[in-house]
Amino acid sequence: MKERIFLSPPHMSGNEQTYINEAFETNWIAPLGPNVDAFEKEMCGVTGAGAALATSSGTAAIHLALKLLNIQQGDTVFCSSLTFIASANPVLYEKAEPVFIDSEPDSWNMSPQALQRAFQDAVRERKLPKAVIVVNLYGQSADYDPILEICSHYNVPIIEDAAESLGAHYKHKKSGTLGTFGIFSFNGNKIITSSGGGMLVSNDPERIERAKFLATQARDQAVHYEHSVLGFNYRLSNILAGVGRAQLELLSDRVNARRERFQCYYEALHRFDGIDFMPEADYGLHTRWLTTLTLSPDQTGVSSAEVISELANENIESRPVWKPLHLQPLFKGNKYYPHEEQVSVSDELFLNGLCLPSGSNLTLEQQEIILNTFSKLVKQPV
Repeated sequence: MKERIFLSPPHMSGNEQTYINEAFETNWIAPLGPNVDAFEKEMCGVTGAGAALATSSGTAAIHLALKLLNIQQGDTVFCSSLTFIASANPVLYEKAEPVFIDSEPDSWNMSPQALQRAFQDAVRERKLPKAVIVVNLYGQSADYDPILEICSHYNVPIIEDAAESLGAHYKHKKSGTLGTFGIFSFNGNKIITSSGGGMLVSNDPERIERAKFLATQARDQAVHYEHSVLGFNYRLSNILAGVGRAQLELLSDRVNARRERFQCYYEALHRFDGIDFMPEADYGLHTRWLTTLTLSPDQTGVSSAEVISELANENIESRPVWKPLHLQPLFKGNKYYPHEEQVSVSDELFLNGLCLPSGSNLTLEQQEIILNTFSKLVKQPV
């Protein structure tokens, strides 16, 4: 059987074992410890955030941000629609209601004009959202200047979901630092990984301290175990934080490698009619966490689903782009604001979009196999 080529596998540096061994040698095996403290400090150094809290997942970090913003039952939260469900699930944890906002075509991220229409309706209904969750998709920041202007006008805070965009920047500001809170994920498929884990960042150290309290079962100061409010078991283990520290040391290398993989795909495929890659907006750096593109079946003679199937036959993992959350059965009936009244950008991206293997450890030989398989399916340019 042919060797499996994965979409975005972990890429270990070798130095992870150093930090893991330190944890074992000092017996810091349980959650918390020196690696956790150092990982938080080092993430602040990389992102420029004022304070950070290592969590068990990016989802946990979003949930903590919602708790800090006092999201409650009956509140509404505006959310990007074209994203993984973890961006919106924590809204349901608090029995609040997500309202979904479409993407715009220039960056595939949240559409400011759809967001503005959603706010206008909210004003008419006298029910402003308590927060806006903006996702930075596939390694690229959303266009924050207009989004920040809109949210500032209505005095609504932003949670920046930077789970996919560590290492990106927007007008020289690091991804994850543009909202009231930023969140990162270190899941096994991310640009760096701690196997599982996440990070909540903010320029408000007091709020991060409050989040730390909530994330450690909300234990009050007492000799015994005293609890006055509901808390959560959301802290990262000292061992996994050690993995994350070693990974973080090579973040720039990992970003450069993924951008190189993208460039190889682009040079080989952009000449085909009907193939369009996710644009890199001129306002910042796209990490190309995943190389994503759209296929026009009329022009290429093949659909994205057919390409995915044929790559799978060659033991190559690829995927559609995210299914928009407003199309998910879980959110049937939730409000959705398309980019234009009759134009849903995220629907079109899901219909024709494709994610190709993009790991920083993808070899040139593996990429050649992918490209050869892909090229055989697509109409040759005239």
